[in-house]
Amino acid sequence: MHLWELLAVLGIGFLILEMFTPSMFFLNFALASFICALVSVYEKNPYILVGVFFVFSFLSFLFLRPILVKKFCKSKETGLQSKYIGAIAKAEEDINEYTGVISIYGERWDARSENKTVIPKGSEVKIVRNESIIMYVEALEKQGEG
Repeated sequence: MHLWELLAVLGIGFLILEMFTPSMFFLNFALASFICALVSVYEKNPYILVGVFFVFSFLSFLFLRPILVKKFCKSKETGLQSKYIGAIAKAEEDINEYTGVISIYGERWDARSENKTVIPKGSEVKIVRNESIIMYVEALEKQGEG
């Protein structure tokens, strides 16, 4: 196997890793591997190839990754942030700064009042943040009253 073939296979391996972890992280190494494969056709010195790999990896992290993340990543929020934060839930018990329970998406979560007020059972609340398994909520203002 020639050196350029080995580097091309390494680049394909990085592309496969990127498919399983879509974070635009391994894509930079894949690009650097493919560039090294092209350079290795003309240059056989491994020290130069390692230098080329590191330089192009660094440059793509510095310049290409921010552009790709901005273009292809719709939301910076993942996990709990994207599913729950900002969502409307129902208070299953009175909620205060020390105790409470909400239900959302058929799930029950421990809850605390974000602004340290008492939120009565049955109220609709908005989830504003979470810490571990505790959701911090605010009471929704009633529409049409007043």
